[in-house]
Amino acid sequence: MKWISGLVLGLIVLAVLLAPVISPAGPDVSSLRHAFEGPAPGHPLGFDSAGRDILARLLYGGQNTLGGALIALLVALALGIPSGLLAGYYGGWFDAAAGWLVNLVMALPAMVVLLASRAILGSTVWVLMVVLGFLIAPSFHRLVRGIVAGVRGELYVDAARVSGLSDARIIWRHVLIVVRAPIIIQIALVAGIAIGLQAGLEFLGIGSGDTPTWGAMLNEAFKNMQRDPVLMLWPGLALGLTSGALVLLAAGLRDTLEDPGSRPRTVTPAVPTAVTPAVTPAAPTAGPGERAALLSVRDLAVAYPSGEVVHNVGLDVHAGEILGLVGESGSGKTQTAFSILGILPETGRVSRGSITVDGTEIVGLPEKRHRELRGTVVAYIPQEPMSNLDPAFTVGSQLVEPMRVKLRLGRAQAVRKALDLLSLVEIRDPRRVFDSYPHEISGGMAQRVLIAGAMSCEPKLLIADEPTTALDVRVQAEVLGLLRRLQRDNGLGVLLVTHNLGVVADLCDRVAVMREGRIVETGTARQVLHTPRDPYTRMLLDAVLPLEVT
Repeated sequence: MKWISGLVLGLIVLAVLLAPVISPAGPDVSSLRHAFEGPAPGHPLGFDSAGRDILARLLYGGQNTLGGALIALLVALALGIPSGLLAGYYGGWFDAAAGWLVNLVMALPAMVVLLASRAILGSTVWVLMVVLGFLIAPSFHRLVRGIVAGVRGELYVDAARVSGLSDARIIWRHVLIVVRAPIIIQIALVAGIAIGLQAGLEFLGIGSGDTPTWGAMLNEAFKNMQRDPVLMLWPGLALGLTSGALVLLAAGLRDTLEDPGSRPRTVTPAVPTAVTPAVTPAAPTAGPGERAALLSVRDLAVAYPSGEVVHNVGLDVHAGEILGLVGESGSGKTQTAFSILGILPETGRVSRGSITVDGTEIVGLPEKRHRELRGTVVAYIPQEPMSNLDPAFTVGSQLVEPMRVKLRLGRAQAVRKALDLLSLVEIRDPRRVFDSYPHEISGGMAQRVLIAGAMSCEPKLLIADEPTTALDVRVQAEVLGLLRRLQRDNGLGVLLVTHNLGVVADLCDRVAVMREGRIVETGTARQVLHTPRDPYTRMLLDAVLPLEVT
């Protein structure tokens, strides 16, 4: 159906654009002796009440009607989409102010405003269409703002932020693509409304009467309904076919865009993916003979409006070691990790303390500087691998984009490196996975993709948040072995956030145990797991099968 409607709409637009070639005469050439005459050689639709050629009036009128609708549509898009993206993504005072203005404009009766505008600005159809564009812009704003507000909390958007991509690039690559299908439908509806309102104004005699439009033709035909009712047919048919074709074409395009299987499997510069690096630094100095910590957290407190959830946390991660941050759900592990990454929720904040990564203090660091550290200094491996990959893009495009931004690689170089990374994380068919969408690969393979993405910009520190939680036991073992090998071969510092003491025993050099937002015990993995000092640590150990620490 979309092909038929597209063909119909294309033929209408083409005929309107070629009006000077197709028309047998100008739209205003009049011969009263031919008034109301039927079809004649060179005049296939006959003549109107003033002896003007109906086909010429129809074609030139289409130029004015469709051109006016296009102006209204462009004004609405220019005002509604950017404001909706910003309001939905950032929220805050801009969202409140834009919402107030949108409600005010939507409360205005469009026809009354257009009539007043005609009295003040004149009857030129182009001016009235600019006013109409302003009146219908709120429909785009509300549509875009509502969708973006829901999308901005998705894990793959956080992953894009942590990978070091700017807000502008995230909005353009990750967020705008989510609203493209609804926007297409809205464009069709708004275009139809603009055409209908313009035709209605002309039909009522409010537009510029000397300019040929489909509405003006309807006005004239209505006046002569009893004399020649066929005059109503041609402009009515043009309006109906155009509006119907717009809606059907938009619906077909929406269905095509929403079907991932119909997208071409090509590498397109795309969205940041679960390649999510993160975190910036602070800087406690090492004492004489001590190694400076790659990550150093001192007296960290994280607060929300309801109160503090992390209290006085201190920990260090050195290059070449794995520190396990252990605790039950709600103990503050993830809040601590998010503080280091700089991706706390909107209402959360670091209320006290210091965080340094590779010697750079990140508490209070401007977002632009913080972003520079992500990817190349700190990387992030999230849990729930499928939720951290954007379903709208191929795996390859999500690996390539951060490398092009952070490492300034050309497309071909980034593609080669992405394929090498997929091989590095032991994916047997890198090209197939590279060209696949996230839903086409398994959870274990998706987790390997996230690890490849985290390694793509050669970071010094990895923060892994429950990287094996969503995987079965066999795949868990494979992923843990992969992490251990990558950490050893690259000399990485790793902060492993987990509740699984088996993972701690298998992977970690040192352990920090958290309870209710506080560190209650730290030490080597062997000491903490075999001779725990804190009752809470002993309780955790009693809840699992006996562990053998290597």
